[in-house]
Amino acid sequence: MTEHIIHPSAIVEPGARLGAGVKIGPYCIVGGEVSLAEGVELVSHAVVAGRTTVGAGTRIFPFASIGHQPQDLKFKGEPSTLTIGDNCIIREGVTMNPGTEGGGLVTTIGNACAFLANSHVGHDCRIGNNVIFSNNVMLAGHCTVGDYAIIGGGAAVIQFARVGPHSFLGGMSGLENDLIPYGMAIGNRAYLSGLNIVGLQRRGFSRQDIHSLRRAYRMLFAAEGTLLERAEDVASGFSDHPIVMEILEFIRLGGKRSLCTPRDTAEA
Repeated sequence: MTEHIIHPSAIVEPGARLGAGVKIGPYCIVGGEVSLAEGVELVSHAVVAGRTTVGAGTRIFPFASIGHQPQDLKFKGEPSTLTIGDNCIIREGVTMNPGTEGGGLVTTIGNACAFLANSHVGHDCRIGNNVIFSNNVMLAGHCTVGDYAIIGGGAAVIQFARVGPHSFLGGMSGLENDLIPYGMAIGNRAYLSGLNIVGLQRRGFSRQDIHSLRRAYRMLFAAEGTLLERAEDVASGFSDHPIVMEILEFIRLGGKRSLCTPRDTAEA
């Protein structure tokens, strides 16, 4: 692979670490503590600052602001970091913030994620692999987003919320609670509206797996008893179904937010 290519109008501060084949386009700025791995491309007018590491093959488009200090008034300049994985797409106007002392000083983003125009990743978030943020998604601080989750355009996720793997949050939704793995939520305020069946089919889950998830979902959210009692029933009936047990583990682990449930189901 060729050595890095830097446009004459770009500014790369001393100390920045650039891998082979890095391309830095017109009017970009790269801070002195930034690390850009092999094959990273900054298309133009992008700024990467702070203690930010960008993985191999990631592309960052114009007017993205990556790694500037978090939007937390308690932040006092602590040595926090932002780590972005390989082969991500970060489109126009995206903002991503590093961590804070209150969240472990780290914001992490996995591999092969896509962040469409003007989406935001707040401080101390943990984002998995193959995640998609549509345009104007707003992810507040301290959130967790699992692998293959998709968040629709204009959706907002409250701080400390968890978005489970393979889940789907509909566009313009406001998520105030935790969204289970494989679940789908819509609305303002968002409610659980079923399973992400289309996503499961696209990713090759078998009919048997989807059928098991549907049965478990009905037991969890449409049967009698408290959520704890229903979860115990599902655990006894689906102990040999890993994807169902993944939902139960998500529920048992808990977090700082309540669970996102269907509109006609009271939380236990």
